[in-house]
Amino acid sequence: MEKSTITLTRKIQLLIDVPAPEKKEIWEKLSRYQNRCFRAANLIASHLYVQEMIKDFFYLTEEIQYKLADLKKDEMGMFNRSKTNTTARMVCDRFKGEIPIDILGCLNNTIQSNFSKDKADYWKGLKSLRNFKRDIPIPVPVKYITKMRYDAEKKAFCFNMLAIPMKTYLGKDFSDKRLIMERLLKKEIKLCTSQIQLKAGKIFWLAVFELEKEEHLLKPEIIAEASLSLEHPIVAKANNVRINIGSKEEFLYRRLAIQASQRRIQAAVAFSRSGHGVQRKQKALYKNENRESRYVSHRLHLYSRKLIDFCIQQQAGTLILKNQEDKIGIAKEQEFVLRNWSYYELQTKIKYKADKAGIELIIG
Repeated sequence: MEKSTITLTRKIQLLIDVPAPEKKEIWEKLSRYQNRCFRAANLIASHLYVQEMIKDFFYLTEEIQYKLADLKKDEMGMFNRSKTNTTARMVCDRFKGEIPIDILGCLNNTIQSNFSKDKADYWKGLKSLRNFKRDIPIPVPVKYITKMRYDAEKKAFCFNMLAIPMKTYLGKDFSDKRLIMERLLKKEIKLCTSQIQLKAGKIFWLAVFELEKEEHLLKPEIIAEASLSLEHPIVAKANNVRINIGSKEEFLYRRLAIQASQRRIQAAVAFSRSGHGVQRKQKALYKNENRESRYVSHRLHLYSRKLIDFCIQQQAGTLILKNQEDKIGIAKEQEFVLRNWSYYELQTKIKYKADKAGIELIIG
């Protein structure tokens, strides 16, 4: 049976809501948690890889049992506990007292799940083992988030996370983050296990919410067809109605202009006025950092939103993306197209919004 709910993730900046003298100690605590997650993640992945590949170690003696199972449940098993518990126990024993055990448990479950999806490619040699970086997000189970409320004086949503007072910083919120937080307080949606990430001196909450799918009067027999191209980001057709969403001039030329601007700034860095070393000379570069990716993400969000709105307007319960594999193959052969057109990112945004609206997506 199809699930009636979906999960969505929102990136929300958090501020530590304590007096300034105490912030350094809390920041050191969170940095320690992140470091232990980084080390534990790489250890878990390494152990899982060895467990999965041990059957291919042909140089072991014949007496070695190859079955990755609990010896108590299977006489051919080689573990003295369940497979999931092997890595969980290993990291818990190593980092006990340095980080809450529940965080390590969530991390272990996530890595085990991702490893199971990729292990066939590992075995064939199509992928290398994942390497986790030092800025890895810290899993935060729901039970570690308490006293959620809105503080009118601070004009922020306040709560305790990992026993640390936090408040949100939404700034000029042009998205739905404030609305989602308000719905969370009213218990209209559910908060799931989330993550926090320490990056560039800031704390970001990767909050995961579970909510009901939107209800629209859709008819499965009405089929909308969409095609992604360079001339028009999306060309859609349903019920003999055809629309072009976006244009080459709007998307591609603007993106090329941003790239050219970035190259001019890089060339001019050597002639910039100094005063405080590299930071002063590269001030313009920092200001334009990720400018292109932000622009692309915003435009693709708008294009995918317009496509789903068109399907809802035409009551189309099925959406078909035509000839995508062929176009992605062509894009890979043409360096210019591959560099400047985000087929996969647009496809991902369409998939998410279609699922949220209850539209069945078929990629041809």
